[in-house]
Amino acid sequence: MLHRNLPCRAFPLFLLTVLFSLTPLDAFAQDDTTPAPEKHGRKYKSPPDTSHVEVTVIKDFNKKPIDGAHVIFNPFMGGVNEGHWEVKTHEDGKAPIDLIPTGSKVTIQVIADGFSTFAQEYQINEVNRQIVISLIRPQAQISTYIDNTGKPADLKPGVQDPAWLTPKSKPATSATPGTSTAPSASAPAAKPNAAPASGTSPQP
Repeated sequence: MLHRNLPCRAFPLFLLTVLFSLTPLDAFAQDDTTPAPEKHGRKYKSPPDTSHVEVTVIKDFNKKPIDGAHVIFNPFMGGVNEGHWEVKTHEDGKAPIDLIPTGSKVTIQVIADGFSTFAQEYQINEVNRQIVISLIRPQAQISTYIDNTGKPADLKPGVQDPAWLTPKSKPATSATPGTSTAPSASAPAAKPNAAPASGTSPQP
C-alpha cells in the first residue's frame, strides 16, 4: 500500500534507487580474467645526452690559429656509428659542435691546405671538452718499396715529376773550344812517284 501514498512520478525514481542499493558493487567491477587491450605504436626512446666539444686548430711552428680548416667528427657508441659531421674553423681557429653523445669515442680528422692531415681518437666523457690540435707542414714520406741500395725509398714532400720529364745532361765533347780537329800528322805523307832520269829506262 506504499505506492498509494507516493505520487506516480516519484515511484519510478524510488524503484531505481532501491534496485541500485541492492545490486552488489562487484557486478560493475571489471573481471580480473579479462585481458587488457594491446597497445600498438612505437615506444618513445629519449635521445642520449650530448657533450659540447670545441676543437682549436693551430699551426705547430708559430701557434697561430688556422682559418678554414675542415674538422670531421665520427662518434661511435658501443661500436655503432652515431653520425658524421664536418665543421670549418673560424678566424680564431675554433670549430664547436654540440652533437657528440656523452661517453662515446669520437675520431677527429683535420684537413687544411698546406698542412699534413691529422686524425686521432678521443674518449668524450665530459659535458664540455676543449681539444687543441697542432698541424705540421708536410714531411718526407718513407715508402714501403725498396730502392736499388736495399733501403726504403725516401719521397720528398710535394708533387714529384717523373724521371722522363727531368732534363738530362748533354754528353761531354772531346774537343775543347779553340782547338782544331785536324788529323794527326805523325805518319809521313806518301810522296808521289818521281819522273825517271833521262837516258835511263824505267825498271819494270
